[in-house]
Amino acid sequence: MGGKGKLMMARGSIELAADFRTGPITWRAVGRADRELITSYEKNLQDRSCYSATIAGSPTGPGCSVRGQYDQEELREFYADFKVGERVTVRLGKQQVVFGETDFFHPNDLLHGFDYRWRLFGEPESDELRKPLIMANVKIAIPEAQGTLQVVVRPGWDRNKDIGNTYDIYGGRWSGSPNMGVDYLAYATQFNYDHPSGRAKDVTGALRWSGEAGSLNYAVGYQRVFQPDFVLNPCGVFAGAAQRDSTGCVKGLYYQQAPTNKAYGDWIYPIIDVLGFSVSAESKPLDAILNFELAYQFGRLFNSNSNVSGTPNTGGFFQIPNNAGVMGPIVKKDVIQTTFRVDKQLRLQNWFGTNGPSFASAQIFDTWIQNFNNNDDAVAAVSSAAKLRKHSTIGTAFIQFPYMNSRLTYQVAAGAEFQARNAFLIPSVSYNIGNHWRLSADAVFFYSQNARTNNISDPGNQSSGFAALNNHNYATLRATYQF
Repeated sequence: MGGKGKLMMARGSIELAADFRTGPITWRAVGRADRELITSYEKNLQDRSCYSATIAGSPTGPGCSVRGQYDQEELREFYADFKVGERVTVRLGKQQVVFGETDFFHPNDLLHGFDYRWRLFGEPESDELRKPLIMANVKIAIPEAQGTLQVVVRPGWDRNKDIGNTYDIYGGRWSGSPNMGVDYLAYATQFNYDHPSGRAKDVTGALRWSGEAGSLNYAVGYQRVFQPDFVLNPCGVFAGAAQRDSTGCVKGLYYQQAPTNKAYGDWIYPIIDVLGFSVSAESKPLDAILNFELAYQFGRLFNSNSNVSGTPNTGGFFQIPNNAGVMGPIVKKDVIQTTFRVDKQLRLQNWFGTNGPSFASAQIFDTWIQNFNNNDDAVAAVSSAAKLRKHSTIGTAFIQFPYMNSRLTYQVAAGAEFQARNAFLIPSVSYNIGNHWRLSADAVFFYSQNARTNNISDPGNQSSGFAALNNHNYATLRATYQF
């Protein structure tokens, strides 16, 4: 939906952190408050979302008040650290536990979901988007084996909305193109946090061993976590009475339990088991740091039905699918995700006049579907006509150019989806003024082939990944004051 050249975000945020001790216990609290001014572009999206719900004859959803999605106050972290003996350290409370060392994509960083509502792509600080959880985090040092055993237990005391990744599906500025202004939570779907495949109150957690073997740093682990991306448990919105069973949904279409929403269905976050491995080492011939990560996900769920077709209704906001609903039956597959990364210092001072070496990094990220079968007709995203591929490979790279004793830094980042032939480019600059002020600017450009270009009845054959960000090019100016 339109918006070219318009201001899409005017956001302010304040974060305060406090550290203190009570005897042998160290405490830390982190709070953040966010406020946004609703721009004319967002006001248009809000009005459109309200209208789409009205013509559907349904109650309005969160898209009718986008400020309710962006404005929030939150105690993001509050935990206590203490030691038990000489080898055991314990952290109890609301916290972030990060596994893995990758940029852009996170095969092993799965304990937490990410909140992508206010900025879906290009946010430089992952900590700003990661959703903290109430957990017990215990580390046991075993120097005889040159390693540490880490045990993380999430007892399930968090809010429902704290699990899994959160995306804009209510028609805001970060809805997938061209769904801006279409609120699926108003009339078509709802979240089910008590589905048998994954209840928000279920206990989750991880075991991880990290150590050294000669010049190698390595880690192996097991995680029982919520699948990061939700899937739609379909009901069968266009099914006739004869097709529905006693639950009011199409028998054989829904997964394990009939959805509460009798139109399109419920969004669910299933729990999956993940085995992870990472290793990093310095390569003297390349004068670089090499890193490899692998995550084997057991029983990940995908939606199906790429034959999405039809024409918009009177308001032009609906996609009429086949198979008695927006999606076919859920498909269950094991998935292997791998990342290989090279980090290197490039001495480009004589070429570009930088004050020191330029840090550069390149990464290859691959998702490999096990027992892949085209007949499953699995799709890469809900309501997408882009079929799931056996391999989906993404390459990314960035390089920094420091000036003025590294107070002024330029950076260029780029990436591409090799099979889908979509890409992005991010030039950016940051400038530190004294010890407190930091100014930064960046622009994000997306290149997509065969992406959706008009209303949602035209799915295109590439409507996921970077193609979902078609027409989302944007620039950001940010001023940060650090106390």
